[in-house]
Amino acid sequence: MKEKIVAKIKSTENNMITYADYMSLALYDPEIGYYMKTNKKLGTEGDFYTSSGVHSVFGQVFAHFFLDVIEKEGLPPIICEFGGGDGRFAKAVMDEWERLKPEGKEDLSYVIIEMSPYHREEQKKLLANNEGFRQYDSLNSLKQQMGEEFKGIIFSNELIDAFPVHVVEKCRDDLYEIYVTVDESDGLTEKYQLCTDERILSWLCSYGPTLKEGQRIEVPLYMNQWITEINEFMNKGLLLTIDYGYTKEQWQMPERKDGSLRGYFKHQLINNPLLHPTEMDITSHIHIDAYNEITEENNFNKVIDLKQNRFLLMIGILKFLQEYHDPNPFSEKSKLNRAIQTLINDSGMSAAFHVFVHSKQLTETDHYRFLSEDPYKM
Repeated sequence: MKEKIVAKIKSTENNMITYADYMSLALYDPEIGYYMKTNKKLGTEGDFYTSSGVHSVFGQVFAHFFLDVIEKEGLPPIICEFGGGDGRFAKAVMDEWERLKPEGKEDLSYVIIEMSPYHREEQKKLLANNEGFRQYDSLNSLKQQMGEEFKGIIFSNELIDAFPVHVVEKCRDDLYEIYVTVDESDGLTEKYQLCTDERILSWLCSYGPTLKEGQRIEVPLYMNQWITEINEFMNKGLLLTIDYGYTKEQWQMPERKDGSLRGYFKHQLINNPLLHPTEMDITSHIHIDAYNEITEENNFNKVIDLKQNRFLLMIGILKFLQEYHDPNPFSEKSKLNRAIQTLINDSGMSAAFHVFVHSKQLTETDHYRFLSEDPYKM
């Protein structure tokens, strides 16, 4: 699979490509891309876990939040999820919505935009009996079908961290972009070039952080593009994004000196993103402050930026706890309570994620801003 990447590099004038181009090939190429191939990515048999794989309660509690927002704001009951993975989150939300739906209310329309042919097939298998489910391979495909601007809720979970990024490093007071090239044995390696890309220079000037000598960092130009596309697509609604990342202050800590671009291969963290090309997930931590700033520049209002475990407490996950005296640790009640404990624990996986909620043309979202000040009150 690496041969196509090597051939692409050798076909260029300078025998090198940007890290963004490398990630696009390694992750999204229709023929060899990691996400495009027919092998499991999620769960025990894959390379990484997501919160939606812990238990269906993760999607169920979000269904309550989505319904509350839609009813308060008078929005159409439409959810558009970007990168729906194996469809577990969508399944949990749709099933819980059906249970909650007041008599006479519209059914939920749940749209997934999914590039991966493999995941599209997985979603179809899981959601075949959910009548409101629709699926598209791109935002453009959905826009052509809708013929109008979107009103509703847009959701994503661990989407932005997999966007292609450029990589730069400050050396001797100059900024260098790191490229991917090949060595004498056709192995992938890095090459430094003085950064002349005005898009990168402008991004760092606008959103920071200020780099220290020897510091490397990822520049997520595609994140800006995606947020702009969402703004153009959405007329009114809520944008809810879950991902992991660092603030400007956190980026400047000594332990972040080497940046955050990493791979995940069979549940092992791989520090070198050039190992196992097309065979592993490649991710980088998002720029939290930049995400909030860019989203607000695109006509959205920030409502919430909370750790995921705090957000789950805020929207009522503790209401799902079951009282029981069953000594069987494998009973459904035991599994549910254990999952909730995992999802709200300060040392668990949820504590590593941020939930970002931004609104557009909504009036009642101050209610959630108030609640987020003390999530334990729920």
